Amino acid sequence: MNLASTLRHGNRIHFKYRNWQLIRDSSTAPVSVPNHARVVVCGGGVIGTSVLYHLTKLGWKDIVLLEQGRLSCGTTWHAAGLIGQMKSGMTETKLAQYSRSLYKELNELDEHTGWKECGSLLVARTRDRMITFHGAAARGKVLGIEVHILTPSEVKTLAPLLRVDDLEGGMWVPTDGVAGPSDIVMTLSSLAKRQGAQVFEDCRVEKVYMKDNAVSKIQTTLGSIECEYFVNCAGMWSYHLARDGTKGKKIRCPLHPVEHFYVVTKPFGIDPMLPVIRDPDGGIYVREWSGGLLAGGFDTVAKPVFHEGVPDDFQFKLFPEDWDHFQELLQAMLHRMPSFHDAELRHMTNGPESFTPDGKFILGEVPEMRNYFVATGMNSHGIVSAGGVGKVMAELIVEGESSVDIWQHDVKRFLDLHNNRKYLKDRATEIVGKVYRIAYPLSDYSTSRKLRTSPLYTRLKSAGAVYSQSCGFERPMWFDIDSEDFMDVDRSFFYRTDNSFGKPIWFDAVREEYFACREGVALIDMSSFTKLELKSASTEVVDFLEHLCSNGVDIPIGHVIHTGMQNYRGGYECDCSLVRLAENHYFIIAPTVQQTRCMRWIRLHLPKDGSVNVSDVTSMYTGINVIGVKSRDLMSEVTEVSVSSADFPFFRCKEIDVGYATGVRALSLSHAGELGWVLYIPNEYALHVYDCLLNAGKSYGVRHAGYLALRSLRVEKLFAHWGQDLTPTTTPLEAGRAFRVKFNRDFIGKEALLAQKENGVCKRFVQLQIHDHDLENDVWPWGGETIYRNGKLCGMCTSAAYGYTLNRQCVIGYVYDKDTKTGNLLPIENDFMLKNAEFQVEIAGKLFPAKVFIYSPKLVSVKAPTSQYVATQPWSANQQAA
Repeated sequence: MNLASTLRHGNRIHFKYRNWQLIRDSSTAPVSVPNHARVVVCGGGVIGTSVLYHLTKLGWKDIVLLEQGRLSCGTTWHAAGLIGQMKSGMTETKLAQYSRSLYKELNELDEHTGWKECGSLLVARTRDRMITFHGAAARGKVLGIEVHILTPSEVKTLAPLLRVDDLEGGMWVPTDGVAGPSDIVMTLSSLAKRQGAQVFEDCRVEKVYMKDNAVSKIQTTLGSIECEYFVNCAGMWSYHLARDGTKGKKIRCPLHPVEHFYVVTKPFGIDPMLPVIRDPDGGIYVREWSGGLLAGGFDTVAKPVFHEGVPDDFQFKLFPEDWDHFQELLQAMLHRMPSFHDAELRHMTNGPESFTPDGKFILGEVPEMRNYFVATGMNSHGIVSAGGVGKVMAELIVEGESSVDIWQHDVKRFLDLHNNRKYLKDRATEIVGKVYRIAYPLSDYSTSRKLRTSPLYTRLKSAGAVYSQSCGFERPMWFDIDSEDFMDVDRSFFYRTDNSFGKPIWFDAVREEYFACREGVALIDMSSFTKLELKSASTEVVDFLEHLCSNGVDIPIGHVIHTGMQNYRGGYECDCSLVRLAENHYFIIAPTVQQTRCMRWIRLHLPKDGSVNVSDVTSMYTGINVIGVKSRDLMSEVTEVSVSSADFPFFRCKEIDVGYATGVRALSLSHAGELGWVLYIPNEYALHVYDCLLNAGKSYGVRHAGYLALRSLRVEKLFAHWGQDLTPTTTPLEAGRAFRVKFNRDFIGKEALLAQKENGVCKRFVQLQIHDHDLENDVWPWGGETIYRNGKLCGMCTSAAYGYTLNRQCVIGYVYDKDTKTGNLLPIENDFMLKNAEFQVEIAGKLFPAKVFIYSPKLVSVKAPTSQYVATQPWSANQQAA
């Protein structure tokens, strides 16, 4: 039966799946496990065996891998084996790049991985898809991956069997290829065993025990193992193993299995070196398979499975064929490859794949206990990422840090809500389709929404708020007050974005919000920010925070500082505002995405005598940012506390009354360099305070504003944001924040920062103002663009926004200088940016001239030309002088 008739007949056609032949170790399996091991790895798929192999490469021998069935029996054995290096982000691309090199190198050493370097060919049906290809090509330049942008005719030359009349172009990655998933597993496990590691099949982990909040023992069906580290690489079983398999703890490991489909044809003369073909606009991929084709894809609406739990014996098993569900993908295959019509089908594979709620991997040490690591949730990218994932996991375990920054994939990004089973099931239906869908700027999810909301949610929604979510918290991005139907439409940001890389539909609305924040007064709901409190009986909390923070925290009561919490490399584990409420009481405000991460970092270093207590009070307070030059006038209308510059200067905190409400914590800052106050209001008073501000603000033209206005304000002033511009691998010296580091005391990361100061800083945080950019017709910068100095690649943008005062596109990011012979980064001074330097920013393959700034630029008011604005941080004058 050919595929065309299969399409006509639908699910009346069934084919029996052939048996996969696996090469196994012929040794007899032992009947019991050792009493002790340094590391126990759970899961014998491609991830678990890669972790095992890389631990032995770093010199650790006392390692045990446990597999409840046979090696590769879960999802690895039926993977398609595609090795494509160009992923959606730098981290994913680096991991895939290393994996490809590893598989190729091992294969050349006669350690069989099934590696075949046939290249990857991606095709684009739309101009927007070509824009994403240009972005991928830019990342390729940074990482040294050969990438070519193609015309439709060049696509046809590389793959004559493709239909190209409806294409805009393509992208060719010649060093990509395919590999054998089961071959990789057997080779990595064999190499690890040669170095002393042990592998036990038919051995299921039953329980993980802890002592002093650290891993201590693993109970298995073959006995117990005392150990120092445990690594959960159990794939689709990871969720339940983490949630239910830990004595006294529920570990978060949010993922959900779905059905994933591909078909394999009988041989019909396909060239063995046919490139792997991806048509992401059709949701499909195709590779050569034994003279025929293997073709699969990612369906728009996926089918979740195993919601109640994955059976232990689901090994080397598949689901029934579902041709009705496969029709969408099959039609795309027949459209792109007309010869597919006459191909004879060998079988359909319908097997499970696990997906996470945000499409990122789950890696790292869990926040709930020490020495429990996870490496799972590969979102159908397990084979291509396994080498890199195994390497960074081994580095984290052995060295405490990894060579690749994996914070976006860190398990510490999750909250309890992400582990909710219904949340995961509903999100799984959507996340699969996003694998190939164009990731438009600021696009969001439509499933599992409206979960965490501030008390102002309904009121702001009725005022036109367009929402996005961060860590499940709904946040107003902008206010659409001009649409006639804004009261009736779904306000989630996902439905209100215009799916464009150019000028967005919210440009004019955000411009008005921006100028309200600068030259009038606006209200921004900032309730999603992480809020923590630290207390002690005496001043133990001061000593603790002095050790944890790089800025000095022994400040007067009622004062506010900005500080980083550095790791031992000097990078940012946390970036926060810290308020001293009393001699023994501090209030911390941190970015939304740091709620789990910041709390874990603090708890990890708490005094063992219990003298310091930390609590998460995020859900207790509503945050309202009252921002703009008229904010002082508005505040004076709603509180009896003097808010004059003399009585309430910048970076102070007072507990005030607003209207009838009491206990409102007012901080004289705005997080955007403008005059303002952020009010942290007990939730029961939130609506009352909001009404007081709104009613009193009518006299001052008060407006609502969202996070897009805040982003423009900060990017225009060269303000860094954690998670985009600040990460665990960037330091205060690189980010231009040395003035926030007090070296006259001991703190975590001090030695690393002193060494960097002595040896020289090799990358610098700058702003680039882009010239000759057509606002209406050119592609906009959105972050991730490459930067050139005198024609030489020298950095990447981390954030971008339109500067409404500067009236031009602004990007911020890091620039560096490399030794052309060694490739090592060289120390750079201000002259590198300011003397004999012409900068350009590449946007979608087009270079734009740009002017570089190393300090916050002075902003001249558009509406009041005689006034000038200078960043309101108390240190800006000193920094400028420096």
